[in-house]
Amino acid sequence: MQTFNGLDEFEQAVGSHLGYSEWHTVTQGQINLFAEATGDHQWIHVDPEKAASGPFGTTIAHGYLTLSLVPKLVWEIYKVDGLSMGVNYGSNKVRFPSPVPVGSRIRAGAELVELTRGPNGAQATVRITIERDGGDKPVCVAETVSVLVP
Repeated sequence: MQTFNGLDEFEQAVGSHLGYSEWHTVTQGQINLFAEATGDHQWIHVDPEKAASGPFGTTIAHGYLTLSLVPKLVWEIYKVDGLSMGVNYGSNKVRFPSPVPVGSRIRAGAELVELTRGPNGAQATVRITIERDGGDKPVCVAETVSVLVP
């Protein structure tokens, strides 16, 4: 994990790759819980028997499940000391170029794209790229925006 000592030091990292998270295995249990939480019970996610003969040969994680793991993964990559809070503001872009089959190992990489100062802190734009172990394309690319308050 990379630790920045306040916004000034974090701002110096604009344009830099901040590192990678640990690898995490996506389980059918996670997929099922996400389906319950969101009401998205599409068979490609929750029916292993039917999914075995489907286009992916197994169940796959919901795209938004993959996106929902961003906070967990990013917390393993970097932190900014001296903040009273950080709040998710939104995303500029989100894409799911490749599926996440159940049992896949995924990790995130992060790049600080922009940091804009304001009267009450800063707005940070970070490009998150989630990759699958052995995959040839990312499974999720998201440009996230956070408000950082000292």
